[in-house]
Parts: sequence; structure tokens; C-alpha cells
Amino acid sequence: MPVHLSLRDSHTLNLALPAPGPGTARLLISRGSRRFRVPLAVEAALLTATVSLRDAAEGAGGAGPVLSEGVWRLAVETTGADGRVRRQGLALADTPGPPSPTLPHAPHPRTGTLLRLVRCRGGRAAVQVTAGRPRAELVRFEPYGDGITVHGRMVAARAARQASAVRRRDGLAVPVRPEWEGDRFRFALPLAAMAGAAPGQWVWDFRVGELPLGRWLTDVRDLPAAFPTPFRLVALEGGGLVRAHPHVTASGAFAVTCLDLGRDPEQKETS
Repeated sequence: MPVHLSLRDSHTLNLALPAPGPGTARLLISRGSRRFRVPLAVEAALLTATVSLRDAAEGAGGAGPVLSEGVWRLAVETTGADGRVRRQGLALADTPGPPSPTLPHAPHPRTGTLLRLVRCRGGRAAVQVTAGRPRAELVRFEPYGDGITVHGRMVAARAARQASAVRRRDGLAVPVRPEWEGDRFRFALPLAAMAGAAPGQWVWDFRVGELPLGRWLTDVRDLPAAFPTPFRLVALEGGGLVRAHPHVTASGAFAVTCLDLGRDPEQKETS
């Protein structure tokens, strides 16, 4: 049983287990006929290793085993003083880690691939690699006095010609015009059309092509608490005022709550 076995920040595998005795030891990561061997170092009667796992979607470059989609078994391979090679699977403990503001497993922030520790039949530990699915990922949004600009990128998906703001109440859609640079895009929120669609305050979600826009590739457990955003007053062209609240929901979706406040009082006096 390992003293410690964890997978952090989407790709870093950490292992520590009691040293079995004299000889050399390696961490064996295998799937079918493919095998990677990582040397284990001796530290205070423990065998330890920290290895960066890379997914195939990252492309060439970097160090560490490149894991394709599927289940990769973990084992310790030792060579004793007599030259005999032994292999033993690693067990995965049932005890959860301490509470933390981050999730134990999260998709790769660039490719969307998910690596997580799982228990195979018989209790052996393995790394399960799941390829990222198409996503529209929010990078940031920039509020200005006269509008809000959204920046994002496509993950495992091509650029889409159409985007829209969709009113959560009834599905009413307002077109959005994204500008593209490779797989990255930006667009200005159509606040005038959103606020003028109907009286009252409404919540709008966003879609790029058929994909919902959001902060999906993150390990943050409580997104609204981690990324609080204030309400903002936006002065529209023509003198209108809109109160807007761009934010990330608990599920990760990017949404905007907006309310038409009417015309700027100064504009009313001069009109």
C-alpha cells in the first residue's frame, strides 16, 4: 500500500511507498503493450517519484510519459540484489483527502483532457485518461465605461460563424458578432439589444456555435466565490444606461444579468 499516491494540477503524479529492500525500483505505467518506466528515488526509507504525465493532445515537446486515451495501470517494478525482477500493483486508498478549495481532478487547462486516479478490478490503482470534448472556454471579460468585451477560445472544436446571447427565461436569442484569431475569439456584449428586449432584469447565457460559453477547464471548487464580480453601469451609445453583472455561475457557465435604466439624465435634459 503506498504511503501517498495523488494526481495534482491535471498531470503531476506523486508517489511514496516503503522501500522493499536493496536493489533498484521503478514505477511502471502501462496500457497494453505500451510501457513507461520512471525511476524511484530512496528518501528516508521511502521510494518516491514525482512525474509529469502528458496527454497526446499536447503535441510534441516537454518531458514525461505521453498517455493516450484509456486506462493506464500503475505498478512497482523492482530488481533485487539477485537480479530477479518483481512487479506489484499499487492499491488506491479509500480515504479522501482533506477539504480544499480545488477539486482533486480537473481537465487540462489547455487541451481539456481529464486525467484521474481510479481503482480497477481487484483494487489496483490506475490513471484513466479521457479526451477533452468540444468546449467554448471563457478566458476573461473586460468591462469598460461603454461596454463589456468577452475573450474566449475553442477547445477541441473549430471556429464558429455564429454566436448568440440567449435569455434564460424563454430562450430569446440576440446575435453576437465574434472576431476570430485562430481558435481564439472576442466579442462585445450586445447590451443595448439585451436590455431592450423586454422590461425588467433578466439573465442571459451565451453560445458560440452550438457550445455554451463558460469557465469549464478549471479545478476551482466554488467559482462564484473565487471570482466575484460587481454590478457595473454601462453608458450606451445614444445615452442609454444599463446595469450589467457579468459573472461565472456555480456550474461554470458565463452569464450576464442586465437591466435597462433608461437614458442618461444629462442626455434627457439636452434632448
